[in-house]
Amino acid sequence: MVDHLFRHESGKMVAVLTRIFGMHNLEMVEDVVQEAFLRAAQSWTFNEVPDNPSGWLMQVARNRAIDIVRRQNQFMQYSKELAHQLLQETENTVGQFFSDTEIADSQLRMIFACCHPSLKEEDQLALTLKTVSGFGVAEIAHALMTNEAAIQKRLYRAKQFLKENDIALEIPSGRAVNARLDIVYTVLYLLFNEGYNSLKSDELIRRDICAEAMRLCLLLSQHRTGNRPATFALLSLMCFHASRFESRTDENNGIILLQYQDRNKWDKELANKGYFFLEKSSEGNELTIYHLESAIAAEHCLAESFETTNWPRMLKLYDLLLEIKNTPPVALNRAIVLAQLQQVPSAIREVWNIGHIDQLLSTQYIFSAVLGDLYLRLGDENNARKYLQNAHDLTTSLAEKKLIGDKIDSIAKLKWN
Repeated sequence: MVDHLFRHESGKMVAVLTRIFGMHNLEMVEDVVQEAFLRAAQSWTFNEVPDNPSGWLMQVARNRAIDIVRRQNQFMQYSKELAHQLLQETENTVGQFFSDTEIADSQLRMIFACCHPSLKEEDQLALTLKTVSGFGVAEIAHALMTNEAAIQKRLYRAKQFLKENDIALEIPSGRAVNARLDIVYTVLYLLFNEGYNSLKSDELIRRDICAEAMRLCLLLSQHRTGNRPATFALLSLMCFHASRFESRTDENNGIILLQYQDRNKWDKELANKGYFFLEKSSEGNELTIYHLESAIAAEHCLAESFETTNWPRMLKLYDLLLEIKNTPPVALNRAIVLAQLQQVPSAIREVWNIGHIDQLLSTQYIFSAVLGDLYLRLGDENNARKYLQNAHDLTTSLAEKKLIGDKIDSIAKLKWN
C-alpha cells in the first residue's frame, strides 16, 4: 500500500513542498517526502492504516516542513510570503497549500519548472519523471532507453542547475510556453508508455502509472495553458490504449496479442472518450505526432476484428507519422503494417534499414522479437529462432519471455512434424 501511495502521492507532495521551499531546496524536499513514507511504513505495520492515508501523509509532510521552517533564522532561503503563511496554519488542518486546487496548480508548476529550456532535453525528462511521478532510476533508464548510470548523471546535472539558478516554480506565458509544452507532452507520453509496457518482470501493465499519466494530461488540458489540440490528441491516445487493458493479458498474466484479444472486453466508455478528445483535438490547423498516433489507435478500436482493420489507411497514417517522427519504433511499427499487407520481405528490409539496427538488436528486445516473427512468417526458421532467442534473452518481462518462448517452441514442433 505504501508503494502504491508513493506512486500516487509523492509527486504531489514534492510539488507543494517545493513551492514552499523553492527549487534550490529540491533535494531537501525529497528527503522530507521520503521521511513521511518511511514513517508510514513503520507506523502502519503495527497500527491500523488511517481512514485517509493520503491525508495522513500530507499532514506528516506538512508538520515536518513546519519544523524545518521554525529552525531557520533566515527566511530568505524560502519564499517569505509562503513561509509566513505556512507558520500561521493550525496544527490540525492540512491548510491552503495542501488543498486540491493548490496541489494541482503546484504540480503543473513543477512540471514546467522541470522542463526549463536551459536544461538539456534528456535532463528535463529524467528530472520530471523522478520528481513529478516518483519514477525510480531503473524505470527512467528503461523509459529513455539508456542505463542507470546515465540517468544518475542527468539527475545530478539537473538538480545542480536548479540549485545554482534558483529556478522559479511558475507556468510560462506567451511564446515561451510552446517550447516548454513540447517536452511536457514527451514526458507524459513516456510516463504512459512505461505503464503500458512495464519494466517490472511480473507485471506487464502498471495501471497506476498509466492512470497517473492520464491524470496529469487531463490536469494540463483543464488549465488555460494546456487547453489546446495537442493536449487533447495525447489524452485521446491514452484513452484508446487504456480501453484495451482488460484484453491484453490472461488470468496468468500472459500476453494476448492484438489479433487474439476479445474485443468485447474493450472498455467502450474509455474508447468513446478517446473519440471525443480526438474530435476535440481537430480544432485548428495543427497536426502533431499525437494526432497521428491517436488516429492509428482509433483505427484499431473502429475495426470489428483484427482481420477487418483498415491496413492500407494504417500504412498512410504511418507514412505521415514517419515524416515528422522518424524514429526506430515508428519505422518498426510501419514494417509490421507492411507485413499485415502481405509484404513480409519488404517488411524485413525495412527493419534492416532502420538506423543503428545492429545496436538496437543487441539492446532492445522488441526489434529482435519483431524481426524473428517476420522471419517466422517468411518460413526462415533458422533466422526466426536466432532473433526470437535474442529477444527472449534481452527482455526482463516474464510475460514477454513466455510469449517469445512459445514461439520458439512452435519452431521446434514444426521441425519434428
